[in-house]
Amino acid sequence: MSLKKTPQKQAFCHGRPYRGRLAPTPTGYLHLGHARTFWVAAERARSARGTLVMRNEDLDHSRCRREFADAMFKDLRWFGLAWEEGPDVGGPFGPYDQSARISHYFRMWRKLRDAGAVYPSPHSRKDVDRALAAPHEGDVEAIFPVALRPGIKVGRNSEDPGGVNWRFRVPDGQKVEFIDGNYSRICRTAGVDFGDFIVWRKDGFPSYELAAVADDHAMSISEVVRGADLLTSTARQILLYRCIHWDVPDFFHCPLLRDNDGVRLAKRADALSLRRLRQSGFTPSHLRSTW
Repeated sequence: MSLKKTPQKQAFCHGRPYRGRLAPTPTGYLHLGHARTFWVAAERARSARGTLVMRNEDLDHSRCRREFADAMFKDLRWFGLAWEEGPDVGGPFGPYDQSARISHYFRMWRKLRDAGAVYPSPHSRKDVDRALAAPHEGDVEAIFPVALRPGIKVGRNSEDPGGVNWRFRVPDGQKVEFIDGNYSRICRTAGVDFGDFIVWRKDGFPSYELAAVADDHAMSISEVVRGADLLTSTARQILLYRCIHWDVPDFFHCPLLRDNDGVRLAKRADALSLRRLRQSGFTPSHLRSTW
């Protein structure tokens, strides 16, 4: 299957050309659940006669490996996916590797700082459980205690994040509502469903929330397609968009693929990795027919 744009007039999303994205993290081999979500993203871009962007979310230096990055390109192309922009094909919004985009994240941190929306926080709670990685279904949100917040002006004169965590101050009690393309109306309440969250880590890297917003904005992504485990994360990101007056993209969250025991697929489930399935003789068309 080819996802190249046709000569037809490109569809628009709320007045903008449709731009979707694939955003895998090279911390393991991609599995069938990733493939299904990415296939949905590709189909939505194709049906809208839009552009599909591949972004390599390789910020977690302790877990991301070159071999996994190489494998994800090969495995997704074997599965039948193609993209118009990305690390391997270039494009006008590069670089498409997050590890090469730190200056973009720093500029967003400065916007949040200037808005008085973030503050330095020495209270890690294990860095709020893997703040560099995208949160997943089943993760228990540890609501950051309001009593540990500093004064409202703390951090506004900082020139750089320094060696400390920075958190976004959520508007307690505010409902964050959005219409999801798959699940319809979604509502999360700040301070109840999630608390102050990390946007910059003390090790010098942005959190998943900040990096995703910065890149989706910079790459003019009009619709974000991803797994349903990120619904609460979307509410957090909407607060970031609103804080610095950026347009919020549309969202489409896909149900998670589960094994026969009802357990969500994970990268450690090697038996259902695209690489292993290919080696076992399965074809992409057969795998898609099982959906």
